[in-house]
Amino acid sequence: MTQECGTDGVGDVQPRIPRQSAQEPAADPRSPVPVDNDARLSAELAAVVSGARRRAVRDGDRQIDTAHLLHSLLEGDPEVRDLFDAEPQFSRLLGYLVQRSIGYGLRWQGSVEDSGAVPVVTETEGFSPLAAGAMEYAWARAARRGGGPARGVDLLAAIVVDPQARAVEVLGRAGIDAGEVFTEVERRLQDTRRTGPRRSSR
Repeated sequence: MTQECGTDGVGDVQPRIPRQSAQEPAADPRSPVPVDNDARLSAELAAVVSGARRRAVRDGDRQIDTAHLLHSLLEGDPEVRDLFDAEPQFSRLLGYLVQRSIGYGLRWQGSVEDSGAVPVVTETEGFSPLAAGAMEYAWARAARRGGGPARGVDLLAAIVVDPQARAVEVLGRAGIDAGEVFTEVERRLQDTRRTGPRRSSR
């Protein structure tokens, strides 16, 4: 899952995450919104979302974006971590994520992470439009597998399919091909369907 640094890291993967307009009005607080304890999330993924929320608050960011989600996935989900452990660029990737508040990520402050895909109707409180779409896509992937809760690998797949995602930018800077990450997630899920859940090497 490597590439030359400086490329966009998505290969031929096309955007599949629905777009939520930054101009949409705030959701009615009585309306259901995806939250950390949503029953559609596995326990591991709920913890990842909580971790991403804490990281966004600590960094002074207005919204959880896909880079926050990627960072939390790598730190808190063994199944996702296992996908990257063999990558020689893994330490570089973590370095970029850790340094976002004092490095390249400074230019993201005050801006909204969004993409040019189709708008979604619902609003996810506290998430960037693109991250909100990634959560919806993760739930849809889990539903297609038979209705179980979304897992970390579902969210990982969701945040690497849109070339406008900040997570994709970070992967590209680290020399990791986002398209190959998506392909590897799909391959492992196919293996799981045939052989049962895979044990983490950690």
